[in-house]
Amino acid sequence: MGRSQETFNKKDKEKTKQKKRQDKLAKKEERKANPKDGSLESMMAYVDEFGNISDTPMDPKMKKAISAEDIEIGIPKRENEEIETVREGKVTYYNSDKGYGFIRDAVSQESIFVHVNAVSGTIGENDKVSFERVKGPKGWNAVNVKKK
Repeated sequence: MGRSQETFNKKDKEKTKQKKRQDKLAKKEERKANPKDGSLESMMAYVDEFGNISDTPMDPKMKKAISAEDIEIGIPKRENEEIETVREGKVTYYNSDKGYGFIRDAVSQESIFVHVNAVSGTIGENDKVSFERVKGPKGWNAVNVKKK
């Protein structure tokens, strides 16, 4: 007596493939029988003032006029920002071998990074200096540093 070449698992897989084919053909026939309108208007979606999507346009009486100048994209410009060109402070740490240090601002008491390339002359710890502050990638940097 010979064993059947087809196992139960193979038969089961073949049945599921046949069922998928039949379902696909049935859906295709249904689409042919009930064709959808492929126009632009049928594909259009509308959004109301609350952000909900609907297939009907909004009532024209409810529309609000918005000027392009009122739309803000990104961060608004700072117009009333204080511009202080020269500041004063005290060197809290400076390593001339490594070429950097920190200055304590006299007004805000914040610690500002200073690099040797931004120093005119030589400075050391506890020296009073004047400098300009610029925003760097990691925070504030002191430039045009001069010993007082």
